[in-house]
Amino acid sequence: RAVAPVAARRVSVTARLSSERDAHVASAAAHAGAATDAPEKCFVTTPIYYVNDRPHIGHVYTSTVADVYARFQRSRGKDVFFLTGTDEHGLKVEQSAEKKGVEPQSLADENSAYFRDVMERMNISFDGFIRTTDAAHVNQVKKFVELLKEKDAVYLGQFEGWYDEGQEEYYTETKAKELDYKSPISGKDMVRSSEENYYFKLSAFQEQLEKLHEENPNFLTPAARRNEMMERLKGGLNDVPISRTNFTWGVGMPGDEKHVIYVWIDALLNYITALGLAEADGEGTPGEGDAAMRRAAGELKQYWPASVQVMAKEISWFHAVIWPALLMALDMPLPERVHAHGFWIRDGKKMSKSLGNFVDLEAIERYVTHYGLDGFRYFLLVEGPIAGQDANFASARVQEVYGTDLVNTLGNSLSRTTAMVNKYYEGGAVPSEISETNGGERVVFPGYDWPALTKETADEVARCVENMELPRAAAAAVALVVKVDLFITETEPFRMAKDEAKKEELAAVLYQCLETLRIACVLLEPFLPNKMAEVGESMDLGEGTFDERVRWGGLKPGSAVKKMAVFPRVEALDEQGLPVVA
Repeated sequence: RAVAPVAARRVSVTARLSSERDAHVASAAAHAGAATDAPEKCFVTTPIYYVNDRPHIGHVYTSTVADVYARFQRSRGKDVFFLTGTDEHGLKVEQSAEKKGVEPQSLADENSAYFRDVMERMNISFDGFIRTTDAAHVNQVKKFVELLKEKDAVYLGQFEGWYDEGQEEYYTETKAKELDYKSPISGKDMVRSSEENYYFKLSAFQEQLEKLHEENPNFLTPAARRNEMMERLKGGLNDVPISRTNFTWGVGMPGDEKHVIYVWIDALLNYITALGLAEADGEGTPGEGDAAMRRAAGELKQYWPASVQVMAKEISWFHAVIWPALLMALDMPLPERVHAHGFWIRDGKKMSKSLGNFVDLEAIERYVTHYGLDGFRYFLLVEGPIAGQDANFASARVQEVYGTDLVNTLGNSLSRTTAMVNKYYEGGAVPSEISETNGGERVVFPGYDWPALTKETADEVARCVENMELPRAAAAAVALVVKVDLFITETEPFRMAKDEAKKEELAAVLYQCLETLRIACVLLEPFLPNKMAEVGESMDLGEGTFDERVRWGGLKPGSAVKKMAVFPRVEALDEQGLPVVA
């Protein structure tokens, strides 16, 4: 996993990602900007991923969910900044580096490059990639902690209690006893801890945090997470340590360098350090890449507050309680929404390497090779734990979803419709739904008010994506394709083609099928970006914002469509993502 080859691959991958999305993004932004001086800003984040871990299905899923939201908002003409990155400080990184006989920075460099490479290979369209070892981040963390000290939100104290080494989280005796002195995430024994720490006065924000969650039901979603958080808040808040003294790999405490800033405080602040919110305009710490240059120039500050911050449920406490309290102490706006999805499980059990049921990067790559990146991505999005419940990963279900929604429904409908157009119209010229014998009116068919049906579906998809109901959004778009198949079955265009008197009806049927499929493909672009780009090479999917592109009539009669074969049929894989042996 040498860094140099990864960096080399990054150049080509980044160029490909940019070319895939920039045409529609530029078109949407131009159309949105025509109505206002500046498009609405939208800031989307994933958590930063710990470099002591290896990328797995959880990292890929969280990033893919955030990616769909970011792509959708870009399609609406919004000015999106999508942030991801790596969390590189802490005791575990220091210990791992020591075991390998390398410096912590060297280990962080290698693993951060690996995470970034994985995000790019998974087609995650991030705009900024932050590292907590970046000088700009370190400098700003010190400034923010210094500000917390100035505001009397931090004090020096003595911690006596229990420590979850895996989550790097502290527990009081009472709370640890409730948990039987075991980590609620890993199940491993907690460690008794006694040390001098700087504390953040979290307890001072009890009332404000309770009010935040009571009065803003959409601040933390899904509802199950909010209910859990409100119940935990009822137990009262304790002040939390924000420094450690038993390791050195981290950001030094301002004014007391024997203390290292607690990794969670360091990590949470990345969302605002990435935007340069502790830097003077035009005087930011230099960095590499477009995002770093924009930050240093003071161009990213207007993206705060975040529109949505996506993560898995095990870190919802940090993001829905400690994070807003820190922002309150700093007198800064809170994010609009925190979305904490569930876990992927297998056979009802939590995934773990010891059980052998873990979906690691190697398994993911086997599924991607077999089903295509978009095929596997689609499965994650429609079957994943986006809401309150965990989601079961099963190879048979990957095959079923791919075969049903993509091969037999979307792929088949595109194939049969474009084949008929190319068979009945020279050069695949798109026919017209307008009747020349009936005063230039649309030819309509009972039960199929396509302009109304497509508008209802587009509205539903937009609502669902905004609400992070991604499976419902995809299902609505696919249901529109199912209607097209039913329409073909009922109208029988292949029979119309044999009757000269039904020439106008044939043209209308095929136009309406193509136009509905065009709109369905626009709706599915955030879910299937590569495949919909492929469709766009064979049929014009339109330009402008999302709202403009899903408006009926975008496909122009006389334009050409090519025959399509978008989703190939494949055999099922076993639970390890390997070919099934007979």
